[in-house]
Amino acid sequence: MRSRRRPTRRSAVTLTVLVTGALAAGLLTAPTASADGDGAVRIHDIQGTTRLSPYAGERVAGVPGVVTAVRGFGSARGFWFQDTEPDRDASTSEALFVFTGSTTPDVRPGDAVRVSGTVKEFYPGGENAGLQSVTQLTGATWAVRSSGNALPPAVVLNAASIPARYAPDAHGGSIEDLPLRPGRYALDRLESLEGMRVSVRNAPVTQATSAYHDLWVTAAPRHHRTPRGGVLYGSYADPNGARVKVASLIPFARRPFPVADVGDELTGVTAGPLDYDNHGGYTLQATELGGLVKHGLERETTRKQRSGELAVATYNVENLSPRNPQEKFDRLASALVTNLASPDIVALEEVQDDNGTGDDGTVDAGVTLKRLTDAIAAAGGPAYQWRQINPVDGRDGGQPGGNIRTAFLFNPARVSFTDKPGGDSTTPVDVVREGGAVALTASPGRVDPANDAWRNSRKPLAGQFSFRGERVFVIANHFTSKGGDQGLDSRFQAPSRTSEVQRVQQAKAVNAFAGRILAADRKAAVIVAGDLNDYQFSPALSALTAGRVLTDQVGLLPVKERYGYVYQGNSQVLDHILTSPSMGRKHTDYDIVHINAEFADQASDHDPQVLRWRP
Repeated sequence: MRSRRRPTRRSAVTLTVLVTGALAAGLLTAPTASADGDGAVRIHDIQGTTRLSPYAGERVAGVPGVVTAVRGFGSARGFWFQDTEPDRDASTSEALFVFTGSTTPDVRPGDAVRVSGTVKEFYPGGENAGLQSVTQLTGATWAVRSSGNALPPAVVLNAASIPARYAPDAHGGSIEDLPLRPGRYALDRLESLEGMRVSVRNAPVTQATSAYHDLWVTAAPRHHRTPRGGVLYGSYADPNGARVKVASLIPFARRPFPVADVGDELTGVTAGPLDYDNHGGYTLQATELGGLVKHGLERETTRKQRSGELAVATYNVENLSPRNPQEKFDRLASALVTNLASPDIVALEEVQDDNGTGDDGTVDAGVTLKRLTDAIAAAGGPAYQWRQINPVDGRDGGQPGGNIRTAFLFNPARVSFTDKPGGDSTTPVDVVREGGAVALTASPGRVDPANDAWRNSRKPLAGQFSFRGERVFVIANHFTSKGGDQGLDSRFQAPSRTSEVQRVQQAKAVNAFAGRILAADRKAAVIVAGDLNDYQFSPALSALTAGRVLTDQVGLLPVKERYGYVYQGNSQVLDHILTSPSMGRKHTDYDIVHINAEFADQASDHDPQVLRWRP
């Protein structure tokens, strides 16, 4: 049966006039919107050939289908039903979600139903979030005609069924009204299957199980795989469209959700309706869950620095505060001592103040850092000292009340910190010549803190160190987050990355400061480290390395090893260590140490990294 097309606006108006006149003359009887309708409107008519239903806002009656799955928990309960007599148009989905709110619907998979309700386009996260909509029925009534019917076969998601191209380009505009081209674009293909039963077979896990009981797999196992089993996000041009999130509709008491790490595998068949949400886009809501085969991914350990090497690390410790359990401090300490081999200098990000998210004006982080350094010592590590500058209360972003900041740890047995007074939350550090050598005016000091680039964001922390008689300048950073950006699966394509503007400004400020050091001494050793919240191929990193002031060490790794963070099934780069020209490629050894991002059990969501430099 071919998809029924809506009449044109002119013909619809003419038809309305004729029908209205006939009703007034008593020649016709108005139809009722009951669940006993004749099924003249089918699901594929409602779904239509674009992302928006041609029936949006209208009430439909007697829509036939078979219940394929029920969501009987949470505040978004309901059921999916699917037409067993599909049309021949690949762009029209054959399934719908019926939203029942907090009421569990009295249907079961296999029930043949006739459903009446109002067609609505629901935007997860709200329409302003920029995501795609889900076509669904609300205010619904239904009648069960029979039970125990066979479910429609699941559409197999694999490399052959999902196009390599990701999405049509509307030059930043909405793609909602564009005709779906499921044979050309991955997003169009998934949208054409909205609500329908889909399946993956022997699917590799590309993001570990989260606290929300979901994980990510790839339906294209040979596409952009990392050596450890993930999927590499290496350019804006290819977001890896075969990634799919997997959640479960099976009660956990009957089938606990698998706890998987990257590189594990969901064997056999995982099947269920294809949903869409604001925490990852297209989601396979499993009614049939494959078995889990663990492939034994191990946490990495980097080598110990040699006596003549300076080891500098960066580690985002994810909102560390005294409110965290001691276990977190112990795990971070163990990682620093064992997995990172006790670096000489550590640039920390997301260090919160001494009462965490308690918003009472506290800004100092001495208790937080003491608990961490005590835990390091207890783990057999060095007696680290720390340096940091308290932010102005509530001015550096992050969790409200947390006052996150960057901080330095250093091992005084291996490296010395050059303390110079004058650095505070609002005074900018500068560069001078001192005794014939380049020096900072304050150490620690904040880089250009009044610059609008740092509005509601962490200000870079500069420190002057000495290693075996060599001056080393380290700048710890935590650039503004990607919050507010449109997602890869946004209805706006290409998606807008509004936060990128501020990161480019931040990168220019740090580049300029590093340039001032090098203008004073072109052979100066400058290390820029931290969570830059952006990719190695981004405009922000281009701005940071402009003029060959700095070299991004990420770019010197083999391509498939360029990641230290996993988001929505993509292994990607957010953290970086950059070096000045005199440090030279032949004298540096760089390692991203995979201990967190690929694992369900994490001490932080970031992997740390370490640079070893031989003067």
